[in-house]
Amino acid sequence: MYQIDFHNPIRVYFCGIGGISMSGLAEILKSKGFSVSGSDRDESAVTKHLRENGIPVSTPQKAENITDDIDLVVFTAAIHEDNPEYIAVRKKNIPSLSRAELLGEMMKNYTLPVAIAGTHGKTTTTAMVSDILLQAEADPTLSIGGNLLSIGGNVRIGSDDFFVAEACEYTNSFLSFFPKIGVILNIEEDHLDFFKDLADIRHSFRQFALRLPEDGCLVINRDIPQVEEITDGLPCRVVTFGSTVEADYCAAGISYDEKGLPSFTLITDKSALLKKHVEIVAPKTQEFTLGVVGEHNIYNALSAIAVADLCGVDRADTREALLHYRGTERRFQYYGERNGFTVIDDYAHHPTEISATLNAAKNYPHRKLFVVFQPHTYTRTRALLPEFADALSAADVVIMADIYAARETDTLGISSAIVAEEIGKRGTESHYFPSFAEIEAYLLEHCGKNDLLITMGAGNVDTIAKNLMQH
Repeated sequence: MYQIDFHNPIRVYFCGIGGISMSGLAEILKSKGFSVSGSDRDESAVTKHLRENGIPVSTPQKAENITDDIDLVVFTAAIHEDNPEYIAVRKKNIPSLSRAELLGEMMKNYTLPVAIAGTHGKTTTTAMVSDILLQAEADPTLSIGGNLLSIGGNVRIGSDDFFVAEACEYTNSFLSFFPKIGVILNIEEDHLDFFKDLADIRHSFRQFALRLPEDGCLVINRDIPQVEEITDGLPCRVVTFGSTVEADYCAAGISYDEKGLPSFTLITDKSALLKKHVEIVAPKTQEFTLGVVGEHNIYNALSAIAVADLCGVDRADTREALLHYRGTERRFQYYGERNGFTVIDDYAHHPTEISATLNAAKNYPHRKLFVVFQPHTYTRTRALLPEFADALSAADVVIMADIYAARETDTLGISSAIVAEEIGKRGTESHYFPSFAEIEAYLLEHCGKNDLLITMGAGNVDTIAKNLMQH
């Protein structure tokens, strides 16, 4: 595999540079003295931003873009063998890496790389750890799967000490990474267009854990069923967080304020942690309040606190960062009010995530809860149809938008109308509309004063929230 060395910058070409992760990695390499350029299918705000920052971008993609002076080509996962640039790279025998392989190679150039994995909560937890390190003035380099509000983007170029990145399990991308601290937040069924079943997913997370070096550490949720299958026999040390005192980090005395923001007392077994070589700075700082809603974010915060302890951050800095943490875009993001009702947008696209978001909404002041849900991929919707219906039925009214196909073309006989029907069977009012315009018209007619509206999904359903605010 091609080795990336920050002390030996080369010319790198990014095929599919317009992606949120690809663009961030391109910016980091440019900051290290690499000659960086790339291409994408279409113009976008990202390609404009890259050009403004001195990175040439070609659109559309064509074979002529692949010149002989390119040392390395990086492909996004969306590039297939019939792509003209892919064909040209192979003809010229230019070395290449996938996006995940490049990220893994880049990790080797940092003193303490941190990779945060899990079926849910990766972006939020990566952002929490990022804000903690920023609060501690640790000058981290960051690569996040969403825009972090505190830095106004998804990438930050810092020193070569700390590198914090998400570690996605889809297509086993995270098995190309080389972290020193790894986090596993949870393990559930998802991405069943790639994985065979839950056992297959668990196997991949076990392989991720095995990649940690002997002097590294795995931070893992002790509530994961049969967690020992993931942790037993690892060469690295293991630190746990979870809902019970058996975990190294747990929360007690959980309460919520009038806006649904949680507070808790951190419980840690200091003697056990010291045996695991986790040095806690200022252990008396045990009371925490979060700047984001939801019980699920308490557990994300516990893992972030554990990582911060491993990084040697003073607990006072950790506490301050979590208190002022405002999240990333599309994670229970407040848009404003329209006709007296509140508009929130959220990225939840898996039943567990939906349940977490709707549970958080229970503690948020409202009269009636409306949810507009846009399923993401036919595979996920069909595989988890009963679970989707169960989770969504916690709302007062559910409005279904068409399934966002993403990479898929086969509908598999599933539709949003079928999901709406299943929700209705559970006694919750549900509707399906084939267009955003129809959904917006329904909301403006039926949402009233003090109601709460959440647009939800991993596609472009946030367009509805944006349109409602343009009045």
